Amino acid sequence: METVEMNSVSLKRPRSEDDVASADEIKRQKILENCKAENDSGQSIETVTEQPEDTKSEIIANEESEEQEEEELEESDEDGDPESFADMMKHGLTESDVGITKFVSSHKGFSGILKERYSDFVVHEIGKDGRVSHLDDFSVPVDDEDPSEETFTVLSDEDKQRLEELQLFKNKETSVAIEVIEDTKEKRTIIHQAVKSLFPGLETKTEDRDGKKYIIAYHAAGKKALANPRKHSWPKSRGSYCHFVLYKENKDTMDAINVLSKFLRVKPNIFSYMGTKDKRAITVQEIAVLRITAQRLAHLNKCLMNFKLGNFSYKNYPLKLGELQGNHFTVVLRNITGTDEQIEQAMHSLREIGFINYYGMQRFGTTAVPTYQIGRAILQNNWNEVMDLILKPRPGAEKGYLVKCREEWAKTKDPAAALKKLPVKRCVEGQLLRGLLKYGMKNIISAFGIIPRNNRLMYIHSYQSYVWNNMVSKRIEEYGLRAVPGDLILKGATAVHIEEGDVDNYTIHDVVMPLPGFDVIYPKHKIGEAYKEMLVADNLDINNMRHKIRDYSLSGAYRKIIIRPQNVNWEVVAYDDPKIPLFTTDLDKLEGKASPVLPTDGKFRALKMEFSLPPSTYATMAIREVLKMDTSIKNQTQLNTTWLR
Repeated sequence: METVEMNSVSLKRPRSEDDVASADEIKRQKILENCKAENDSGQSIETVTEQPEDTKSEIIANEESEEQEEEELEESDEDGDPESFADMMKHGLTESDVGITKFVSSHKGFSGILKERYSDFVVHEIGKDGRVSHLDDFSVPVDDEDPSEETFTVLSDEDKQRLEELQLFKNKETSVAIEVIEDTKEKRTIIHQAVKSLFPGLETKTEDRDGKKYIIAYHAAGKKALANPRKHSWPKSRGSYCHFVLYKENKDTMDAINVLSKFLRVKPNIFSYMGTKDKRAITVQEIAVLRITAQRLAHLNKCLMNFKLGNFSYKNYPLKLGELQGNHFTVVLRNITGTDEQIEQAMHSLREIGFINYYGMQRFGTTAVPTYQIGRAILQNNWNEVMDLILKPRPGAEKGYLVKCREEWAKTKDPAAALKKLPVKRCVEGQLLRGLLKYGMKNIISAFGIIPRNNRLMYIHSYQSYVWNNMVSKRIEEYGLRAVPGDLILKGATAVHIEEGDVDNYTIHDVVMPLPGFDVIYPKHKIGEAYKEMLVADNLDINNMRHKIRDYSLSGAYRKIIIRPQNVNWEVVAYDDPKIPLFTTDLDKLEGKASPVLPTDGKFRALKMEFSLPPSTYATMAIREVLKMDTSIKNQTQLNTTWLR
């Protein structure tokens, strides 16, 4: 799966009291007022009880309540004092721990702060047609079959809450009655439309009660109705998927989709996208959603913080993971120390030669137990080691409740007791403990299987990446930046060795290296042997990468050694205030905000750089080549806190 991952160098300043109560809080209040104003109406509401309480509705309500509490816990623990965070990160990984040791350029390195603000890092997705995604249009496609604007305001906040609880089976009511205050046919029609379009799965009918008209909302087809939007209400002439551009700040793609699905009251799986984007950044990407109108999506712009939706269109197909051509990055490195000459040399080298296509630090986790160690234990079939590595106490940056959970586990080896210390059950540790509680300590394989498949595979992919990084460093140390006999290149999707007579036909930019697996070949020179030696040292057989559990069998893949970014541009700017943005975003342009006015001779200097990368490459590794500096959280956090003293 293509992913833009940059969390490993997320840096934060100490938050002053002014910062905490600042723009975000004002923005939040304004949005809440907007949403409330939109929902004000004169409708009154009455609930009708026809059947005894459904115990399943209680479970659903409890799970949603627990999920909300977990989200609040996670968010409340996000910001901490940078000094203490830097101290905790002394136990984190450095680049050399995961095989990242070489550079391709000859310039002298310099220091700079990456992601001091999340707005210093902007990602624009590049679609399969080569078009860069931009948010530049809030207009909604005109469609005669769309409901009227009043559909979105006719229901009060109380109406919507009762209807949502009915839709999600969160209480004992089997229907909700909304009194029609201004009884006209037009008004009743609007209420019918509002309920059906905003709450998929509910049907409506009109009833007379004591001389008053009521719209009665009820479930159309039991609990399965919620899973799919109403097919019969969608015009046949309109494409089934609404495509839109999602602009988001400081949220990862899955979190964003979960938020959108909650506001729209639909399942997250009706959304599709081409790649996941990082949290600590401003990102712009295309999303498709099944049978939700552009009109309804556009209304979310008034209610959501740090999200904007636009560039709406209807199409007959969803999006698929991996369909994109790559991503375009706009990055600010603040407080740089390099001379103009150093910067010119560094950026020219990035444009002409490129950078080593290492897997970035975020591939290996941020704690004292790297993810590749767990992956190695899985491949070794050492399940006690897998359990121990995930659950044992570890030094370094972790949330307090995780520390207590690990201490309890070390002391008692009791899954139930450890789970009690863990308010956030959705984390890997919580999932594994639940599995152990269900299947017992003698069936760790089944217990581990409770963890979502993608998370489990992340561990073994991390081990593959660890091997690849180490082998590429050895390859560059041994043979430098030229193609040599025995190297691998791709012809179509097939890897072949470079023969002695053909070596002059290829450059280092053609050379690929394998991720270990049962369906790849290895270089025919010293590095081929080095692969075998590394796996032997890890008690693994390079000729037998099939696992008795099919999910953990590694087929392998090929990856280019050197990546040369496209569309590389840069400039050095001066600034005085570290809090001001140094470029305008899509949203700034739409809102008519002026470009920042920067001094000609400020206290600090920043390097603004732009470049495009193909999928599954790490922008941190391109930036590392420019700075010639360790991009690990351990190093960057210490650099940032030193600067802030």
